[in-house]
Amino acid sequence: MKNILIVGANSAIATACARTWAAESARFFLVARNAEKLEQVSADLGARGAAEVKTYELDLNHLTDHETMLAKAFDSLGRVDICLIAHGTLPDQAACERDLDLALYELSSNGLSVIALLTRLANRMEEQRTGTIAVISSVAGDRGRPSNYLYGTAKAAVSTFCEGLRARLYKVGVQVLTIKPGFVDTPMTQGLSLPKALLATPGQVARDITQAIDKRCNSIYTPWFWSPIMLLIRNIPTFIFKKIHL
Repeated sequence: MKNILIVGANSAIATACARTWAAESARFFLVARNAEKLEQVSADLGARGAAEVKTYELDLNHLTDHETMLAKAFDSLGRVDICLIAHGTLPDQAACERDLDLALYELSSNGLSVIALLTRLANRMEEQRTGTIAVISSVAGDRGRPSNYLYGTAKAAVSTFCEGLRARLYKVGVQVLTIKPGFVDTPMTQGLSLPKALLATPGQVARDITQAIDKRCNSIYTPWFWSPIMLLIRNIPTFIFKKIHL
């Protein structure tokens, strides 16, 4: 039986992953800032076969509250086999350019809060000497684009942090998986003009995530075709790239 901690459990991708694990009779500790929606997710997982579901309301931007949440999660689960970190927002780039306070808030939501949580979580997983930390980053972190470079900055920091953390925790048997989704059809992307051919469902992404955890992968692009796409984007010369509206 898997013991699973999900931070940002109300996100569409996290919920899709949890449904897969619920069918395997997993035990859950779910964390999110919307308590009402969290209870709905909890009930859904219980109906799908979860052995136990406990919930915890928390805004992850409250960095000093992370330790209390982790203590309760580990006390509840005993051993954490999988921790999926899936919280975050999709900032309005233009609004962040006009409003410094908003920009800093979004950097915290998508970068600093993740890194702060991973710092505390890593110490507990290091003591445990087993398990997987799976972190949702983004293809946006691979190169700064005019349309979302603030979001990309936060995700680039998360990906780099995970790379170093992976090397550290490998020595004690803990897996760190960096997940880089492309465009996903979720409430967070509603209203955006996205190419349908590149738009994945949360279920498709969840399938890639759960398989990557089982295979003990280091990092994945999901869906797979984002790997060659981002390879191309990373290698466009700067004198050309800065003229492209991406």
